[in-house]
Amino acid sequence: MIWYGLLVAAVAGERVAELVVARRNERWGTARGARVTGQGHYPAMVALHTGLLIACPAEAWLADRPFVPALAWPMLAVLAGAQALRWWCINTLGPRWNTQVIVVPGMPLVTSGPYRWRWLRHPNYVAVVAEGVALPLVHTAWATAAVFTVLNAVLLTVRIRCENRALTAATTPITPAPV
Repeated sequence: MIWYGLLVAAVAGERVAELVVARRNERWGTARGARVTGQGHYPAMVALHTGLLIACPAEAWLADRPFVPALAWPMLAVLAGAQALRWWCINTLGPRWNTQVIVVPGMPLVTSGPYRWRWLRHPNYVAVVAEGVALPLVHTAWATAAVFTVLNAVLLTVRIRCENRALTAATTPITPAPV
């Protein structure tokens, strides 16, 4: 059980690293006229992800969930893949990546790295979904995985709509009205 706590702590540390990058990128975007949108859902997102990190070890310990190697090892691989995909997204977007919806007007959409596939517009959220299932299931915290997945699906519906609107508004050229 101690190793699982350390794994969750490592994921929490990764989240802190994301926040450091996000703050730096927010300053970069703000200096270039970026617009922040969707602030209404952001606290819910922070609460949900914090709740995941608390609930994983809490369920494993309080419900005395067993360690099942046949489930744990594949879920650990999914978790590692999710982290790799997340950082690929962060590196590809560079200073345009953020935990909030912050878009610099006039910049073209990124179409390289994991964003080159038109059928997968939000690969970072694939990483979030995979992590939300895999991290709890590493130690059979199935209730946490289920609750997070349902709540995250609702939240991602709001987030993706917000992000799509912001990206469309920021990348659509504004033509002046005829005089």
